[in-house]
Amino acid sequence: MATHTSSLHWPEYLIEGGAIGTFMVSAAVFAVVLYHPSSPVSGAISNELVRRAFMGLAMASTAVTIIYSRWGQRSGAHMNPAITLTFFRLGKVARADLAGYVAAQFVGGIAGIAAAAAVLGTLVSDPSVNYVATMPGPTGAAAAFFAEATISFVMMLTVLSVSSQPRLARFTGLGAGLLVWTYITFEQPLSGMSMNPARTFGSALMARDYVGLWIYFTAPTAGMLLAAQLFTRRYGIQRVLCAKLHHPTTGPCIFGCGATVAAVEPAGVSGGHPSLALKPRA
Repeated sequence: MATHTSSLHWPEYLIEGGAIGTFMVSAAVFAVVLYHPSSPVSGAISNELVRRAFMGLAMASTAVTIIYSRWGQRSGAHMNPAITLTFFRLGKVARADLAGYVAAQFVGGIAGIAAAAAVLGTLVSDPSVNYVATMPGPTGAAAAFFAEATISFVMMLTVLSVSSQPRLARFTGLGAGLLVWTYITFEQPLSGMSMNPARTFGSALMARDYVGLWIYFTAPTAGMLLAAQLFTRRYGIQRVLCAKLHHPTTGPCIFGCGATVAAVEPAGVSGGHPSLALKPRA
């Protein structure tokens, strides 16, 4: 288990709120471009699978950009209460930071979609966009719950598996982005593709439509916690290095991971690309 200080980390909380807020603005803008009837782009795309593929690419690119940004590297770019809670369960997030992150994520999710609505007006409230709300598909709530739990399980298992290997850790954000693109392209018709209670709540609040909201609070959390349980049973909790999706080589880390990350050349490879290695703190 990691050790943590009891102090609050307001810069990281503000970054988390701003990160998910940025994600929500991006989601609203691209939804208007790709789905609103007045958009020439929407009119030019007749195939719904292609439309979802473009939306997935836009949101995956947004997520990856945030994860690898200077600010995302500082906070860890969770942007999701289910991810933060899972890292808390793994002993990588202090109780005070759990509260700070989750509160910031919900506030940021609401503020982001509210800001998009203030700027874009009726374009965002139009039924074709509907504040980018996530709701169960025509197959019903049970299918949506199972789908959300499954995609969340795979996402968290991927994050833990890749980030726990020093040579691969720098690819964690890319792996997460690839899954976001895949899920929006292929899974969205089942559940709306959320994986994120704060993301869904912000849209639901603005749309005043809470159909199936319980699914998006319980299924992502259950799926990610199950992934963490299976990962630690297989590899041990000590294999979890830190609660960041991309650990910078310099700068502060509030998660008490007991290590600093240094860029080193892969062993035995002359002139190779740097990989991440964990070295004990002095």
